[in-house]
Amino acid sequence: MSVFRMPAEWEPHEATWIAWPHNPKDWPGKFPPIHWIYVEIVRHLHRNEKVEILVENDRLHRRVRKMLSDAGVDLEQVGFHRMGTDRSWLRDSGPTFVTDGDEVAAVCWRFNAWAKYSNWLKDVLVSRKIAEIERCRPITPEVRGERVVLEGGAIDSNGAGSLLTTEECLLSEDVQQRNPGMTRGDYESLFAEHLGVTNTIWCERGIVGDDTHGHVDDLARFVGPRTVVTVLETDRKDDNYEPLKRNWEFLKKQKDQDGKALEVLELPMPKPLYFRGVRTPASYANFYIANGVVLVPTFHDPNDRIALNVLASAFPGRDVIGIYSVDYVWGFGTLHCSTQQQPLGRVCG
Repeated sequence: MSVFRMPAEWEPHEATWIAWPHNPKDWPGKFPPIHWIYVEIVRHLHRNEKVEILVENDRLHRRVRKMLSDAGVDLEQVGFHRMGTDRSWLRDSGPTFVTDGDEVAAVCWRFNAWAKYSNWLKDVLVSRKIAEIERCRPITPEVRGERVVLEGGAIDSNGAGSLLTTEECLLSEDVQQRNPGMTRGDYESLFAEHLGVTNTIWCERGIVGDDTHGHVDDLARFVGPRTVVTVLETDRKDDNYEPLKRNWEFLKKQKDQDGKALEVLELPMPKPLYFRGVRTPASYANFYIANGVVLVPTFHDPNDRIALNVLASAFPGRDVIGIYSVDYVWGFGTLHCSTQQQPLGRVCG
């Protein structure tokens, strides 16, 4: 029987999957530049791995091909797939790819728009459809006969048995509750069975402004088998100051799956970024690790260069590139939220 694990994001990719944005309501008042941000993402990724793109319709397909071609993207490195979506946050609606060292399979969680929004009937089908395209074995986790709701942004793996998540996201009983009745032990058993995780590290809560209610990919991320980067706020008056300080102190006491202490690196936070009076989840932790490159959200902030330097030191073999995200984050996500990696390996088809 195959034993699957969720690889670390820095392990070799077959491809990156994205869904091209098409819903102006996701970036009200700021939608036009978003397409060109996605062009930049593809431009950097396609040099080292295939980029698989979901497009809503034929008209958008033609437009995207033209934009990518104008930007110098080699379209031989891009695959297009006609598929309806509600939103473009494929980290959360797409599958979590796992491997047993040979075969790649797709864990197809149930998606319900973060237990917050009503329009998710297209997105709930996305993970299974991607598995069908790749002819991957679909795995649909259940607990007590119910399919499990989980988003990829809620978990982060070191590929060796440890996983980061937050209590706020998965254990909340009163706000955006994903799986009523599921306990900490249920989740840990689920992660062990389907992701090869033996050591779940439960951070307390995510950052202020995150409408997912606590996704870990805006808070703390593995950048090595025993190394975690986590964001810290230096302004004592900011609402993020105390919870991020507690999280730092918590992670400094944690160990990996082998009982060895974690090394914890500090990422700064940008200054709070508001639009129309709403605080956005601007965070440098929402970076994406791909073959040969790390893409990092930047915010025209003095801390941009500090964050880029921290991540460059963590990934000396990769180009660390900032992607302008002031408009992008108005959709309440950035680079990691938009992308889903497919690890290298054969699929069962």
